[in-house]
Amino acid sequence: MPEITSPAIRWNGETLSLLDQRLLPGQTHWLTLHDAASVADAIRDMVVRGAPAIGIAAAYGVVLAARRLGDGASAATLEDAFSVLAASRPTAVNLFWALNRMRQEAAALTGGPLITALEHCACDIHTSDQAMNQRLADFGVPLLPDGGCIYTHCNTGALATGGHGTALGVIRSAWAAGRITGVYAGETRPWLQGSRLTSWELMQDRIPVTLVVDSAAGHLMQQGRVQAVIVGADRITANGDTANKIGTYSLAVLARHHGLPFIVAAPLSTIDPGLASGAAIDIEERPGDEVRGVHGHIIAPADVRVANPAFDVTPAALISAIVTERGVIHSPDADKMAAHLSDKAQA
Repeated sequence: MPEITSPAIRWNGETLSLLDQRLLPGQTHWLTLHDAASVADAIRDMVVRGAPAIGIAAAYGVVLAARRLGDGASAATLEDAFSVLAASRPTAVNLFWALNRMRQEAAALTGGPLITALEHCACDIHTSDQAMNQRLADFGVPLLPDGGCIYTHCNTGALATGGHGTALGVIRSAWAAGRITGVYAGETRPWLQGSRLTSWELMQDRIPVTLVVDSAAGHLMQQGRVQAVIVGADRITANGDTANKIGTYSLAVLARHHGLPFIVAAPLSTIDPGLASGAAIDIEERPGDEVRGVHGHIIAPADVRVANPAFDVTPAALISAIVTERGVIHSPDADKMAAHLSDKAQA
């Protein structure tokens, strides 16, 4: 198959290359991976991040495992690869969605035909993601107040997806349409995705961006400098509760208090209808050293106790709208989520 590239992921038919997002924006360094275990490590260690990008990388990880097995590749012999990739990060459902698609491809094939089918499936997951993001953005742009300034959290752009982005994709398209005046990007501690990645992506596109510490969001809203909040998601449950980067729930509460739209932008693959509510979401707890230091520089007592949840859950009642590549769910609840996922909605 031809080489498939996006801003953070490259597949050349034999190896997977990932842009090491831990080093941005200071360095641009690509890591070349040859097996499923190294892909799982890259996902766990935040080389690649963002729910759609994690799913894409995991799919290619399965292909790499099958290639190493050669004629011995089968659903059974690939089980170790599926397991190690599934264990890399627990919260983002796109990871499990992609692995389930790959598992279905592996069910009835072996050897060369299986390898070919898996590669086609992984490449389809990769290439279709950008098209889905574009459709999502088309639905999302009208939700943003005309002439407004938008607040966003974490990184949901081309680096976190197959290209264009989810929440940041909506922002990109809104700016191109002349609908918004600029963006506030929260720094997003402790990994600083807003500082390092979102501000960098927006500056590359010449979209006016102002970087702020996370705790400035309430002040900006109080001062009337923000007209809407838009974020991505790592998992959306059957009732519309949404898991996203830690700090998202606080933004939703602030937006509700100030009467601002709070919008979630995510592909259909992020919706997990098997979970009734956000209470069932497994929230990843990451190492305390991520909070005690910044890029290896210690900023806290070495032995201080740390709580480092990577995500929080925003109740559906605080969400103005969820936008996917299929359309918009206003004031989401269980019935509206089910209708959005139904065959009728798909038609």
